[in-house]
Amino acid sequence: MELPSRLYDREEQIIRHTGYTVSYNEHWRLPNWVAYELTEEETRGTVGRTNRFLADPQIIGAAAETSDYTHSGYDRGHMAPAADMKWSAQAMKESFYMSNICPQLHNLNAGDWKDLEEQVRTWAQRYGSVYVACGPMVGKSPKRIGVNKVAVPERFYKVVLRYGGKRQQAIGFVMEQKKGNRPLAAYAVSVDRVEAMTGIDFFPSLPDEVEAKIETECSPEAWGLH
Repeated sequence: MELPSRLYDREEQIIRHTGYTVSYNEHWRLPNWVAYELTEEETRGTVGRTNRFLADPQIIGAAAETSDYTHSGYDRGHMAPAADMKWSAQAMKESFYMSNICPQLHNLNAGDWKDLEEQVRTWAQRYGSVYVACGPMVGKSPKRIGVNKVAVPERFYKVVLRYGGKRQQAIGFVMEQKKGNRPLAAYAVSVDRVEAMTGIDFFPSLPDEVEAKIETECSPEAWGLH
């Protein structure tokens, strides 16, 4: 349910890990997207954070190394958060693969992006499960860091789907790569808007009539955001 459609307008290698799936873009040395389901039960995991960044052994071709980020001015920012992988030691280890990492300003990584990650966990606990896809938005001639020339994104997106029971909802978020702090509702957009900005088709497994309806909506209040 969480997986976007295949991409044909850019490089893509699909890699499946224990806790998430990544669409890897060798040209950027970044993911196109990272997607996973998060359940209420998984949020209660107790596995400790490893903090050991590793090369993704499944990548074919060029890839980022953790040293590319050293003294770059950017954090090693998780797409699938380590805190969402506490239900499995293997999932925790794989969340530190560099294929799941993007350059993020510290203020964003430790600020509003982290707030959004925590909010997603709250939704998983409230609704039983949510489906998540997130990733970078990279410009045509991006800034590059490190020996491996890792692209620096201009902004980041996340789309969240609640599917099951009597209510189906979807919401998107777009955050600029810049300092500052705002309420999460200020970043909210429709999934259709994120699709237009990224060229990625999210939640294609939904029935067409459901997808067409919920992806046009942007209702932060319905998700408890104000």
